[in-house]
Amino acid sequence: MTEPLRVLLADDQTLVRTGFRLILGADGIDVVAEATNGSEAVEAAVRTRPDVVLMDVRMPEMDGLEATRRILTGGQGSPRVIILTTFDLDRYVYAALSAGASGFLLKDVTPEHLTAAVRTVRTGDALLAPAITRRLVERFAGGEHRRSAGGEHGRSPGGEHRFSAEGEHGISAEGEPRHSTRRGGDSAGLHRDLVPLTPRELEVLGLLARGLSNAELAARLHLAEATVKTHVARILAKLGLRDRVQAVIVAYETGLVSAGTRDAAEQSTEPGGDRGVAGPAL
Repeated sequence: MTEPLRVLLADDQTLVRTGFRLILGADGIDVVAEATNGSEAVEAAVRTRPDVVLMDVRMPEMDGLEATRRILTGGQGSPRVIILTTFDLDRYVYAALSAGASGFLLKDVTPEHLTAAVRTVRTGDALLAPAITRRLVERFAGGEHRRSAGGEHGRSPGGEHRFSAEGEHGISAEGEPRHSTRRGGDSAGLHRDLVPLTPRELEVLGLLARGLSNAELAARLHLAEATVKTHVARILAKLGLRDRVQAVIVAYETGLVSAGTRDAAEQSTEPGGDRGVAGPAL
């Protein structure tokens, strides 16, 4: 028998915590602890060892960004973190995703999306939708890419390591790899953080960042879905990433994918389909 899913709620608004607790409880999800600030969230995570943390990004004493960083330093045994925010284009939400959060939810999320999101990240998947997450990443990673074109590593608003952008590899508007013309072969044109990846893995990462699911990747590349999953797992392992959200951020920050290009898979899902939730797992 599967053990009940255990959730920690961290939000300084009592009404938000109460509403989320009732919604989760009605769906058989246990809320094992609540916290009103980041410090309490870190302590409660250590004490109760939840599967998932719902973390408000802006709280007193210690914000959700710093609390996320501290909770995720535990490595493989760390819970999954979903960031809660009142609006999607938030620099601190982007920084939390860079720090390892598995996605984010708007606070006006529907009950169905809330419970589905919590169950999704518990399985190890990330919340990643072509529309909201793409807009967030393009707003901040894309901007940092343009400002750091000289190739120096930088820091996101919260101060954590971020990948800089210097590569000329990219993905064209049609979603196909655009190779560098820099002398010395393909590897010379790659951002140094992407050098460990094979050409096929670069192709998979670029298409993943465009919002394609495993099934869509398999169809596009004429591969078995199990093979695609293997490629994704190897990409995450080689780059030291926690999940696909971080992989998307890396793809933008290294210049593998540039802001403004779209894939047909994204265009078909954009109109009004992602209100209040970062979207289904890919």
